[in-house]
Amino acid sequence: MLKKLSFYGFLIFWTIIFIYPFLWMISATVRPEAEIGGFGIIPSSVSLHSYKLVFQKIPIIRAFLNSLFVASMVTLGVIVFSSMIGYSLARLQFRGKKLMFGLILFTMTLPFQITLIPQYILMVKFKWTETFLALIVPYLVNTFAIILFRQHFLTIPQDLVEAARIDGCSEFHVLFRIFWPLSVPTIITVGIITFMTVWNEVLWPLIVIHERNLMTMPQIVTIFVVGGQAEGLMGVKLAAATLLALPIIVAYSIFQRYFIESMASSGLKN
Repeated sequence: MLKKLSFYGFLIFWTIIFIYPFLWMISATVRPEAEIGGFGIIPSSVSLHSYKLVFQKIPIIRAFLNSLFVASMVTLGVIVFSSMIGYSLARLQFRGKKLMFGLILFTMTLPFQITLIPQYILMVKFKWTETFLALIVPYLVNTFAIILFRQHFLTIPQDLVEAARIDGCSEFHVLFRIFWPLSVPTIITVGIITFMTVWNEVLWPLIVIHERNLMTMPQIVTIFVVGGQAEGLMGVKLAAATLLALPIIVAYSIFQRYFIESMASSGLKN
């Protein structure tokens, strides 16, 4: 009994340590500015003044819609194109397949900073800077998503593929009408990870987008917090950060069951 209590006490302690900063941030956004320096999370009075200032100072709703559009387009593109590549690596036979898979794995070792300048030069050559194309096109294929799809597709029985081919299905039909319905947890996992990654991206939008009405939410919040527009008000800065994190928390809360299921079932093998 004592061992069990100690175990649960240990878990509760680390849960509090993990969740306290987030609760403190939420609390700081609704408490008076003079109280923000304390460690407590229960405010003496509750006010939404910090959130009101955020909406007054920056076009955060426009930035939210921009981020939603960009993240949705990239997520859709990654699911379609990465699943196609994953399918070809898992089920098609062609010369150089292992070499291609090795090259794809190798690209995971390259830090983003190495490709940053060549990628920016390409965007300038294509005249895609100051457009959403610069935020969407470079992210349409994702290495991790390719590997995740490949590993999951390897677990689907080959008999299904052969039966579909005998019935006259093309490879696209096999992928989209047979493999996709059997891969919902993996698709949702790829979707969540991609959406989170693109939603939180700051550096690349800062480089290719300078027009205020095209800025994404993390970009405009970063400029708001670092650029001095928040006028040193900690509550306003934290309110902007909370609004930035809110969509991701909601999305993860809805789809977490599929996320955990897919990560547990599609272990990396072969």
